[in-house]
Amino acid sequence: MANADVKELPPDVQAKVDDAEKEVVKFSYHRPGADVGNSKAMVRLGRGGAVRGVVQIIKKNGGENNLHYHTDADTLWLVLKGRVRFYGVGDKVLGEYGPNEGMITPRYFRYWFENCGDEDLELLQIGAFSSPTQKSTGRTDCEPQRYQLGTGKHFSVESHE
Repeated sequence: MANADVKELPPDVQAKVDDAEKEVVKFSYHRPGADVGNSKAMVRLGRGGAVRGVVQIIKKNGGENNLHYHTDADTLWLVLKGRVRFYGVGDKVLGEYGPNEGMITPRYFRYWFENCGDEDLELLQIGAFSSPTQKSTGRTDCEPQRYQLGTGKHFSVESHE
């Protein structure tokens, strides 16, 4: 459609559209060439409004987390490479997923996961926050941590304008 055919918007809506069009985030994901560490690394893809994207790289036999839930974010999980096994309360297996498979965990859903494959796991995590101003997922541990959060290497991808 040519720009001349674009419907004129009410001023309050036009202001929101103008702001949104300035905030778009573009990126490309490539596994970092640097050493990702001994257990787990996080590659930040970007954040826009109420959505955040991260790729978790979890080494074989490392980086597993503990049973927990998030009060302020629903999360979509998609395996890019490797295999992941998700668990619920009492270590009940919720599902095992390979490339192009995954699951969505709603807020307050208790889970943990591990790399169950023979190679490094690359797991896309897309968090939908309860509000665009929310900074934390509201992670709440239900049992002691197996992997100390914040100890893994963190990377950011190159943004594209």
